[in-house]
Parts: sequence; structure tokens; C-alpha cells
Amino acid sequence: MRFKAVILLFLIFCSAPRSYAEARPFFGPDNSVSVTDRNFLPLRNILSGKDGVMLPVSLEEVSPWLILSVLAAEDKRFFEHGGVDLKASARALWQNINAGKVVSGASTITQQLANAINPKERTFKGKLKEVYAAAALERELSKEEILEAYFNTVNFGGNIYGVKAAALVYFDTDASSLSISQAAFLAGLIKSPTQYNPLKNLKAGVKRRDEVLRRMLENGFINKELYALALEEDIKISPQNKKFTAPHYGLFVAGKAPAGAALIQSTIDGKIQSYIEEILPGYVEALKKNNVTNAAAVVLDNKTGEVLALAGSADYFDERSSGQVNGALSLRQPGSALKPFVYGTAFEEGFLPSDKVEDEDKFFKGSFRPKNYDEEYHGAPSMRRALACSYNIPAVQVAGELGAYKVLETLKKAGFSSLEKNADFYGLGLALGNGEVTLLELANAYRALANGGVWRPMVYALNPQVKQAGRAQRFFSEETAFMLTDILSDNNARAAAFGLNSPLNMPFDFASKTGTSKDYKDNWAVGYSRRFTVAVWVGNFDASPMRRISGITGAAPILRDIAVFLDGNYSSEKFETDSSFDMPASLAHADICPVSGKLASKNCAGSVREVFPADKLPKEHCALPLKEHQEDAGAVLGAAEGIIFPADGDVFVSSPSLAAEAQQIKFKASEEGFWFIDGQNLPCPRSRECFWPIKSGKHRLKFEGRKTYQVSFEVLN
Repeated sequence: MRFKAVILLFLIFCSAPRSYAEARPFFGPDNSVSVTDRNFLPLRNILSGKDGVMLPVSLEEVSPWLILSVLAAEDKRFFEHGGVDLKASARALWQNINAGKVVSGASTITQQLANAINPKERTFKGKLKEVYAAAALERELSKEEILEAYFNTVNFGGNIYGVKAAALVYFDTDASSLSISQAAFLAGLIKSPTQYNPLKNLKAGVKRRDEVLRRMLENGFINKELYALALEEDIKISPQNKKFTAPHYGLFVAGKAPAGAALIQSTIDGKIQSYIEEILPGYVEALKKNNVTNAAAVVLDNKTGEVLALAGSADYFDERSSGQVNGALSLRQPGSALKPFVYGTAFEEGFLPSDKVEDEDKFFKGSFRPKNYDEEYHGAPSMRRALACSYNIPAVQVAGELGAYKVLETLKKAGFSSLEKNADFYGLGLALGNGEVTLLELANAYRALANGGVWRPMVYALNPQVKQAGRAQRFFSEETAFMLTDILSDNNARAAAFGLNSPLNMPFDFASKTGTSKDYKDNWAVGYSRRFTVAVWVGNFDASPMRRISGITGAAPILRDIAVFLDGNYSSEKFETDSSFDMPASLAHADICPVSGKLASKNCAGSVREVFPADKLPKEHCALPLKEHQEDAGAVLGAAEGIIFPADGDVFVSSPSLAAEAQQIKFKASEEGFWFIDGQNLPCPRSRECFWPIKSGKHRLKFEGRKTYQVSFEVLN
């Protein structure tokens, strides 16, 4: 039987094609797709047929120690055989025939390369095909060419292919600079990248390295002195971040490339991308105690639709938090981030930002009973304040008057193709974001608001053939889009809920909105200037809930940092328009009474600047007596008992881009009184509101009015 096995191998080898070209049907396409940023700086290479990272390397760029390590570990007779190690294969074939299945491999480097190019099934027939293909490779390529191809395709765990990528990922060094110990470690990974994964089982990987070093010594590749030194060297795996720029985007855009594309010049701006990849891990680490493990962010160019940055997770290489999941494409509930499209639909139907909307305890269709985030009721706020403060009940009230079907129709026109169910499925909960959308969809929908209510497809690459399908379509009038922009950039309007110095208060014109899904599983912040749209998601890919983290405390600080970075590094001279929002000529401003909605008069406690269609400007002045203004003031501000803001257990995050003294929290109470923080009296005597410069740590806030109230909150760095 042993003699027959050897004869069989010999016949297979002799029947191999005469040239590599004849064998190509077994191998399939051997090209990889190179992805660069917009300035042709390399981002990553995608192997054909693989969802992986590969950085090309020539044999001259590979450390000699790695070559010797791989030969010792995988194929010590590589330079002696013609693609198949007959001695080892005969032994393996005999074992496989007796077992009736593949129980032993003994694959040479050439066989492994053939299988990497075109994977074979783990059967006897598959093994014969592998041998056949290996013979073809040996006939067509030199040993050096085979080694070079092998070092570019061999898997080193997860989606890491090739020695250059492996050296960079695991040791933060070049393939040419690997030490003997590092080289032996990588060579040991080839046998079982999962079993010896240094991120999960470093001890097993080191043990395998020691075995490879022993084989190198036995084969005369190193002497006893080098062997001893290599054994003593500690294996230090480098932190798994900043190894590749835009790793999620590279895979994403490569998947949209036409067949045969060899180079994709993506739209990614390396400077913006690197900044986002730099700050996300820090924010996630700061929020870890609140059970936050991940974040994602997207930046779009409003004019062109180009995706300038996309970070799908805080750390692509963190397997514990599923870092390779692309959070920009994952379906999640957006919470209040969809409310602008509800109010925009109402404005299209003739409603105005100054119109009042009910905010009281109420059951809607299907026994739906929404609650506001602050668990209070605010009487009859204007649509401006209801949207700016993100009150839930008014949003559902507006959606109920419009009909869920009409809201869904708007959302689909705004590019939310992920909302595939019918209106009855979502119901009025659609106004609170109970449908699942992607961060990329959300970003482009807000970009459409920045562009006057016209949705256009995004552009993923500067290669003309790599574009998102879809035609431009208007879903809001220019007037509606501006009214929404005016509300979302109105810091005074949202102050009642978020304070005057929330992360959304930018030093430039910026329209923004936050969202928090049910049970704190997702929180979002999205906004736009004239030039850019930024969208941020914070949460967990396993859908576990966060602890007391909302969009304003979780995602909004990240949004702010990115927006400030963009404003500071991309001057307006590069664009045709400045950074301010232009109001259409068909609209006009008027100062109105926040209680009556009419033109403000001397009896009004204050006034708000509101936007109206020019032909619907209010003509009458407020005639309410001063007393009624005072009685309604509590409803306007939100008349909860005691401390209105912050709520007990709230968590705030300071922005590293601003000096601490420039960041403040606005405390609010339902009556006048005295404020104390951590036992110290605050300089706000007999007041309803008090501004406090933030300080990291846990704090106890006390308010003394007719009664004494206390809440605890925390500020994270």
C-alpha cells in the first residue's frame, strides 16, 4: 500500500499542467485591490476573495530570520522538492487513506500557497487538487517567487494576511526588522492562527515560538547562542490601534468597486480620519464605567457628498468589543435623532415653529404612552422649543396629527432605506426612532437638510465608477429645511433642557441633534455646518444597555470635538460660501412673545426671535397682562419641583478641546433659592439658575428653596 501511495503521488505530479497559465482556473483572480485616501496615500490592500488586510511586500523586504523560521516550521525541504514533499506526503496520504478522510496535512509552502489562492475542500479529492495546483506553481514560478507570494498571502490570524501586515499589527515594526524571536513567533502562528492568537492566548503562542526555535536549531539555521538569546526575549505585542487608517472604509469601498478594479482612490481625508481614530478610544475608555465599549463616526462634505472620514468602531483590532463590526453600517435605533424629520413634515403641511403643541400625559393609539426624558410635562411649548429640547410627547403628538405613514414617507425620501416595514409596524413610535437605521444614512439625511432639503447620493471614491446609486430628490422645501436648521442651531431654545453650555453650543453656526434609544442601548449626535456633516454613535455592538448615558453626554462631546477640529483646520477660503446659514428670501424673522406667540410687547417677560414665511408674519402685538406672563413662566421653563437639571445620576463628559474653565453646567430649579456643590456655597444667591465651571469627579448638588433638594452627578474627563 505504501508503494501504491507513492506511485499515485508521482502520477498526480506528472499530470500537472505544463505552465502556470494552464493551472490558473484552479487559482482564480490573483490581483488585490489597493485602496488609498484622496491624496493617494495607501489605506489598505484587499486580497481578492478575502475580507482582509494585506500590505504588499517583496522578498527582499522580509527578514531572513522570518524566512528561516517559516522553513523550519512549515517546509524544511522547500528548496529540494518540486512542490510536494514526497516523503512527508506519502506518510500523510497513507494515514488519510486508512482513515477515509484528511487527518494529516504535511502541506508544503507551495501547497499552502496554492490553497490560499484557491481554497480546496478538506477531502481526499481536495488534497489531490492542491497537489496538482502546487505542481503547476513550481513549473511556472521560481522558488523565490513562490516564497514572495506566500509571504504576501499567508494568514496570521483574523483578517491579517501577509508578513508585512502581521509585523505591523503585532509588533509595530516592518517585516524586514523582525528579531529571531519575533520571526519565530509569527512563523508559529501559521500552523493555527486561532490557537496561538497572541491577543487571546499569548502563552500558547510563546510555547509554539519555542518549538519553532528548537526546529531552527536542529536544522542548523541558528546556533546555540542565538537560540538561547531568542528564548530569553520577551514577546511584547503592541497595542492594537492605529495600525491601518480607515480599515472599515477600505473594506466597504472595495466592496463597491467594479470587478477587476486594481486601485480605488477613496474620498477619505487622511487628516480628518486620523484625528477621529485618535480621539474615539479615549472617549470610550472614559465611558467604560458606564458600560460603553464602542463608538463610530462619519464626516461628509455637504457640497460633494464625499465621505471624508468613517470610523466604524473605536478600535478595529479589539476583538473583545467586536471592533471589526462597522458601526457606520450597523442597524440601530436612532431615538430622537429622527424628530427633525417629523417636525419638518409638519412645516411642509403649514405648521410653524411658533405653533404650540401639547406636552401632557396622554395615551396614543395602541395604548402608547410616551414619557419625556426628564419625566416632566411642559404644558404647551412651541414647536421650536419642543424640538430643540427634544421633548418626546410633543413629537408623538405631531406625528399623530400627520399620520405615521406620512412621517415614514418623508424618512424614506430622506434616504432611510433601512426602514423597510410599513407604517403600521412602526406606529407613532417612529417619531421617537423605534425603527433601525445606519449612521451613514443618518449623516446623509442631515446633509440633505444642510443642502436645503435635497437628498443626494454620497460619493465613496474619486474613481468615477465607484459611486452610490440614487438620484437627487427634494423631500423638504428650502424654507422648511432652513426652519429646521434655525431651530437645531438655536442654543437658547434648547437651554431649558440642556443648559446654555452643553456640548452642542459651538463657537460657530452649527445645527445639531442628539438621540438616545430605548433602554440606553444607543446614543447619537449628528449635526452640520455649511461645509460638513458629522454623525456620531456611541454604544455596544452586543446591544447591552449603557448606564445613564444619553446623546448629550455620550455622543455629543465627540461630535463637538470633531466639529471644532473641522472648523479650525479647514478655513472658509477653501469653499465658495462662508460658515453661516443663509435664510431664503421668502422667510423673515420677528420677535414674538413666547407665551402668546404674537409680536412681543412691553408686558412680555421676554421675547424670542422666530422665523416665519414672509406672508405669514404676525401682525398683532401680545395683549396678555404681565401677571399671565409670570404665571406661564414656569410652564415655559418647565416647572418640575425642586432641582430640574441635572437629574440624579447624570453623567457629563468634558471636552478635551476646550479649557475646563470654558465649560459650565447650568443648574436649574423650579423656584428661587440657594445652591451648594459638595458642601460649598455657589455665588448664585436666591436664583433659579446657576452656572458652575465643570470639575471632573463625582459631585453632590444641593438646592435650598422652600424645601431642600439634592442630586448626585459625575463629570468624566
